[in-house]
Amino acid sequence: MSVLLKNVTNCLWHAFDSLQNNDFVHKSKLKVLTANLGTLLDLYGVEKGLDHFKSSSELSFSEFRHYLQHEVFSNLPNTMNLPLVREYEKKISEVSWFVCRKSLLSRDKAVFGDNSVFKLFRIFCLLADLVQDADNTDRYVVVLQPSEAGMVAEQLVHCLGLRWDAADWDSLGSSIGHFKWTAFLAVLEAKYCCDQQVHPEALVEAVDELYDVFIEDIIKKGYLFKRGYLLPTMREYWCVLQPCALTYYKSSAQKDQCGRIAIDEYCSVEATASDGKIQRFQVITPERTFEFGTQDHKSRLQWVSALRQAAAAWDGAEGYQRRARATRRGALARREREVKEARVRLQHEVRARLAAEAQAQELVELAQQDNKKLEELKHAQTELERLLQEETQAKRDEEIVRALQARVLAEEWERREELERLQEEQNRLLEEERLKRQQFERLQAEKEAQYREAERRLKELEEEKQRLDYELKAAQQKIVKTEHNAQMLTVQLRDLNPMLRNGERARRAISFVPTSKSSSDTLIDIKAMRHLKTLDDNDNA
Repeated sequence: MSVLLKNVTNCLWHAFDSLQNNDFVHKSKLKVLTANLGTLLDLYGVEKGLDHFKSSSELSFSEFRHYLQHEVFSNLPNTMNLPLVREYEKKISEVSWFVCRKSLLSRDKAVFGDNSVFKLFRIFCLLADLVQDADNTDRYVVVLQPSEAGMVAEQLVHCLGLRWDAADWDSLGSSIGHFKWTAFLAVLEAKYCCDQQVHPEALVEAVDELYDVFIEDIIKKGYLFKRGYLLPTMREYWCVLQPCALTYYKSSAQKDQCGRIAIDEYCSVEATASDGKIQRFQVITPERTFEFGTQDHKSRLQWVSALRQAAAAWDGAEGYQRRARATRRGALARREREVKEARVRLQHEVRARLAAEAQAQELVELAQQDNKKLEELKHAQTELERLLQEETQAKRDEEIVRALQARVLAEEWERREELERLQEEQNRLLEEERLKRQQFERLQAEKEAQYREAERRLKELEEEKQRLDYELKAAQQKIVKTEHNAQMLTVQLRDLNPMLRNGERARRAISFVPTSKSSSDTLIDIKAMRHLKTLDDNDNA
């Protein structure tokens, strides 16, 4: 039966853990444990199959649990009532405790008795989970969630009449994490039960009450008044309510059972009119109606609520506390899933925020780049405007220079025209001089020798004049090229007019010289001619 194996797996793991060596247990030890389990379940010879199960001489816990499921518990009926399942669970837990009690009871200072420790062990196995070890996935470990351990510790503290500090337990649970059996027992003994004012019998009663709640599935117990069937009087009984039945005894020792009322889904609970000091209510079953009563209204409300809760949870072979634990686990799993989803959503939001921040940073960088480009464009525009202004100024300067050049050219043309006019005047003067020279030759015909010499001299003068004419033309070309030379020439031309006048007077003086002269006179004439030539050269320059 899979439900029974599931309920006792944690107890069997502790027995297996006390026998194992490096996560494995020899088959000889497991055969003894399996034989005891078969004897408890009225199954004999179930341990013989271990010799042929697997080829190795040692088994891990997962392999041993697989063998128990298919070779031992599969031989049980598929449907079993809850009392029988509880009886089997108790027997298997006792066998497992007998195997592992020596290792689980080893501690420095014992506060709970052995019987109380066994009951706490059963409570631990009921609420704990079998999980894989984080360091070794092939190895299993039984751990108790901090919330489940806190619930047990809180009820124990309340049973001892002490004050429960939830904040202190939360800090302790967050520091320890998952509780193993040794840590769970050490925390209960060292933190909540080591007070000297706590009497040992109070510890036993507190553990018994916890055992009744978690293992026996006792929802509520206490004194109730019950109306008799034959004698219609209200008598007080000690009542114990479980999901499947309401049992009443003569006293709280629960030794003499007076009756048992089956509780199922067909039962209903209704409050009735009060009679004096007794607050009455009815438990209606398909067979008959039972009438109970309490001493106050609060107790009646609690019993009515507990009976309705028992009627709602009557069915099933797992028991009320196991279903409640499964419900809490489902709620915890949902919370963890919601927390995980919230964490995932938060991570998505963080990633989205980071992406948005990165995008914003990129946009800021792009904006900065755009601003930088804009500044560069503004700078380029300013530079272009400056260059345009410089170009405009250069064009203006060029126009000014061109105007100056045009003015200089105009002045040069004017000077050139003046030079041409002066040249024509010079040519005219030369022509007059030539005529006068011919006349002078006719006058000197008598003195041929002298005249020849004079003629030769005149030819030399003409040649010199031609040379000077050529130099004059070269000077005119230089005047065209350079303005400075033209200005200097203008100054020289201004100074030339007195010289020309002096030359004219000299020629006139020569023309009046007598024809008949001596050699000395001829020499004087020659000197005068040379002086005249020098003046002409100066005029040409």
